[in-house]
Amino acid sequence: MDVVWVFLPLLGAALAHAPVLRFNLLRALARPIDGGAMFRGRRIFGDNKTWRGAVVMTGGVVALACVLAQFPGYWRRLPPNIQHVGPLVFGLLLGLGAVVGELPNSFLKRQLDIGPGSQRRSILGAVFVVFDQGDFVLGAWLLLAPVWVMPVPEGVVAFAVVVAVHMLVNVIGYTIGARKTLL
Repeated sequence: MDVVWVFLPLLGAALAHAPVLRFNLLRALARPIDGGAMFRGRRIFGDNKTWRGAVVMTGGVVALACVLAQFPGYWRRLPPNIQHVGPLVFGLLLGLGAVVGELPNSFLKRQLDIGPGSQRRSILGAVFVVFDQGDFVLGAWLLLAPVWVMPVPEGVVAFAVVVAVHMLVNVIGYTIGARKTLL
C-alpha cells in the first residue's frame, strides 16, 4: 500500500476551490470561520479561512474520493479499513481533516503578525512556507485515525509529497488567477 493513494482525493479540494475563488462563487459562505474573533488582539485565523473554503474543499475531496472509488485499481491500493468504511466516510474524514489541519498554522501565523498569503524572509518564514503547504496532512492523519492509523514513516512520505504537489497546485492557481500569491 502506498500512502500517496490515500491522499490523492485531496486534489479534489483544489479542483473544487479554484473555480469558486476565481469566479467568486458562493459569496454567502465567504465569511471567516473565526467570525472576526480576536486572541491577544490578533485575529484567530484571519479572513482567508472561510466557511466557503471549508465546505467547498471538503465537498471536493468527498466527490473525488467517490469518483476514484469507482476504479478498482485505485480502491484496492487503500488500506482495508478505509475500504471498509467506503468512499463517502473516507472522503469526509480526509476533507475535514485537511480543513482542520490548516487552522493551527493559520492561528500561529496570525499570532506572529504574519498576514494571510504573506511570508517572512527568514528561516522561520521558510519553515512556515513548507509547513503551510503540508499542514493539512497532520489534520487528515488525526481525523482518519478512528478508521486507519497511518504509520509514521508513511506520514513523512505523505507530508513530503503533499508539500511538493501543493506547491505545484499553488503555481497553477496563481497562473490562472485563482490565487493572489504564489505560495
